[in-house]
Amino acid sequence: MLKGFFNVPKAVNEPVKNYAPNSPEKAAVLAAYKKMWNEKIDVPLYIGNEEIRTGNTRNITPPHDHKHIVGTYHLAEKSHIEKAISNALASKTAWANMAWEQRAAIFLKAAELIAGPYRARINAATMIGQSKNIHQAEIDASCELIDFLRFNVEFMTQIYNDQPNSDSSIWNRLEYRPLEGFVYAITPFNFTAIAANLPASAAMMGNVVVWKPSDSQVFSAKIIMDIFKEAGLPEGVINVVFGDALMVTETVLASRDFAGLHFTGSTHVFKDLWAKIGTNIHNYKTYPRIVGETGGKDFVMVHPSANVKQAVTGIVRGAFEFQGQKCSAASRAYIPQSLWPAIKEQMTTDIQSMKMGSPEDFGNFITAVIHEGSFDKLVSHIEQAKKDVDAEIIIGGNYDKSVGYFVEPTVILTTNPKYATMETELFGPVLTIYIYEDAKWSETLELIDQTSDYALTGAIFSRDRYAIEEATVKLQNAAGNFYINDKCTGAVVGQQPFGGARASGTNDKAGSAMNLLRWVSPRTIKEVFVSPENYRYPFLGE
Repeated sequence: MLKGFFNVPKAVNEPVKNYAPNSPEKAAVLAAYKKMWNEKIDVPLYIGNEEIRTGNTRNITPPHDHKHIVGTYHLAEKSHIEKAISNALASKTAWANMAWEQRAAIFLKAAELIAGPYRARINAATMIGQSKNIHQAEIDASCELIDFLRFNVEFMTQIYNDQPNSDSSIWNRLEYRPLEGFVYAITPFNFTAIAANLPASAAMMGNVVVWKPSDSQVFSAKIIMDIFKEAGLPEGVINVVFGDALMVTETVLASRDFAGLHFTGSTHVFKDLWAKIGTNIHNYKTYPRIVGETGGKDFVMVHPSANVKQAVTGIVRGAFEFQGQKCSAASRAYIPQSLWPAIKEQMTTDIQSMKMGSPEDFGNFITAVIHEGSFDKLVSHIEQAKKDVDAEIIIGGNYDKSVGYFVEPTVILTTNPKYATMETELFGPVLTIYIYEDAKWSETLELIDQTSDYALTGAIFSRDRYAIEEATVKLQNAAGNFYINDKCTGAVVGQQPFGGARASGTNDKAGSAMNLLRWVSPRTIKEVFVSPENYRYPFLGE
């Protein structure tokens, strides 16, 4: 092991490229998009040093052109999950004993590969497989993922540097051991960065991982594994499996060596996982760490003093970027009567100017929702709103799945603050608005806090500092990420640690040292330099 206290490169947020007309980054990503669109990839299971192709495959199809096939991926059987677990455990000792700076170097190299030679590829894969426009792909698959890798290395060194007090006779040390066993990472379709970070953050702290990506994110998941392999991640540290979610999870949770769950997904699934872990608790070697970021029913509250254009921009960006498929997306807004006519006019103008179609066309702000199940759920709520007497669709409301799963940005106006779409997470480009009387600002803050089981993100727009202070206090439990005069999406690693409470998860704040602390089991070491040689204390002198 090398000798020295090593300083890692200072983490800085990756600059966002703008992909302006005639820019080199636009040409590069479009070339990568076209190449990957016309290829057919074959994605195996990654278990230990093997790439396993079971022959039981499913097609990978872009949501914006669901008849086009860009590849296939292989489904695991129970025996493959058991093999992934055993390979992870077989790799554990060598990986856990590797010097921390060697682990750090792997993930720092991965960040540089994404920033450079892999940038166009991982962005294009995210555009094709998840139907993100180029801006959404850039801020996710490139910038946020680079930030996670760089900042987590820095956070790791901060954690290791946090040591207890000692004196001349005693040296106290704190060792941050990886968990005893393996970590199970379950990741969502909507963020390539989250998909990579959930297994990588646990692995960075010396853990081994079984990773199950979303079936709708396989295309970019393969690029992630290509990057990790090129960066030098040893085989068996992160094992990737696809297949029936219930079978995979039951096999993983049945293992005595299961030590932690790193999850992003739906609240219902997370609660079921928590219950299953509880049922199996007597079987485990240790109490598993359970970390989850789940759903949201995120709000925007507009004060009568707000700047109309700023509020509308925050609302429409927050609600409709990436078709509202962010757990942080604005899905309910509260507008004062005095500002409603101006806000409605500006919002209508903005939304009606949004073009919708393939992400390959950089003129499109809106693309497709992720799959037919999501499309059908959104359509059912839109159609119900057309029938209900306490709701009215004032913008959008159209949809078409003949080529891709396209749903227009839709705004529902309701007279019922507890209307279904004010409370139910839809995960799509549907925003519901409730108009409140200006004089009922304080009461409406209480209404916001009481309406949803979730507490992920929320935003207020106001130029009145007293109103800002009141909202900040009254809504302190309603959002783990709270925004003042900004949209409720777009948390940046190292700047706004991300996570919510209530039904939105365990609030372990991805993008901060708090999350990494969940993947270590500290050991205190006390060394006494001159040990006592007589049991008698001074009080026994008499």
